Amino acid sequence: MTAVAAPDRTRAKGVAPAQGLRRPRRYGRILLYVALVAGSIPTLLPFVWLVRSALMQDGQMFASPPQWIPDPFQWSNFGEALTTQPFARYFLNTLIIAVVSVLGTVLTCSVAAFSFSRLRWRGRDIVFALLLSAVMLPYAVTLIPTFVMWQELGALDTIAPLTVPSWFAGAGGGVFNVFLLRQFFLTIPFELDEAAYIDGASPWRVFWTIVMPLSKPAIIVVTIFTFIGTWNDFLGPLLYLQNEENYTLSLGLASFQSMYLTQWGYLMAASAAVIAPIIALFFFLQRYFIEGVTLTGIKN
Repeated sequence: MTAVAAPDRTRAKGVAPAQGLRRPRRYGRILLYVALVAGSIPTLLPFVWLVRSALMQDGQMFASPPQWIPDPFQWSNFGEALTTQPFARYFLNTLIIAVVSVLGTVLTCSVAAFSFSRLRWRGRDIVFALLLSAVMLPYAVTLIPTFVMWQELGALDTIAPLTVPSWFAGAGGGVFNVFLLRQFFLTIPFELDEAAYIDGASPWRVFWTIVMPLSKPAIIVVTIFTFIGTWNDFLGPLLYLQNEENYTLSLGLASFQSMYLTQWGYLMAASAAVIAPIIALFFFLQRYFIEGVTLTGIKN
């Protein structure tokens, strides 16, 4: 007689609980996604309104009930808005200031952060505490003395007041960047530094070949913060720039608003064109941005 194999009840019993555990997790994840989508709607609604208004005629923007889909699409609003004023020149000026500021901030703040996190020298913690105390100093307190200094140096109506401070770590809001990079540098194992020093490497070599390559997420976060802050800066260019040829996009958009206040389609199109590079930058670098912010502050 041929023996009939008994069914594997152990395996059958093990499958049911696993499937039962997956269902609550799946439902919880669905609820989480629904909550995130619902929470993002108030944030995305102004941007959606901006884009739809940029593609509409003025009479359609304030119709009741609101019309969300333009009919017809006014693509000419972008061409008219960007050609009525030299926005190409404004874009170039803003890009130059942003690139120079990003380079200066990343270089000097990373060097300062390396010194505060990886090197041992007398009074290091006291100096770092004094540097952090500068965060509590309001920007308005130093506004007039800084303006007088640049006026005495004859640097008004140039990009020097908008770019030179970024080459001094701690100036121009760089204290936060120094703190962020220092906290990230502390997550890198010190054994790597010690091994390099045993092989005869100098602190500069350790900084360039070990610390900086391993700190790409934090460097990208600082780059994003600096670029966005420089791109959206309005007060600085308003104080130091006088000639229209030196205007940045923020100043150009403000002057455009005063000239074309009733041309809502042109104004919305120009505003959408100004913020488009910022959105694109964050979209392509969001993975590094989230990783850098998440890992900052975690010590090994």
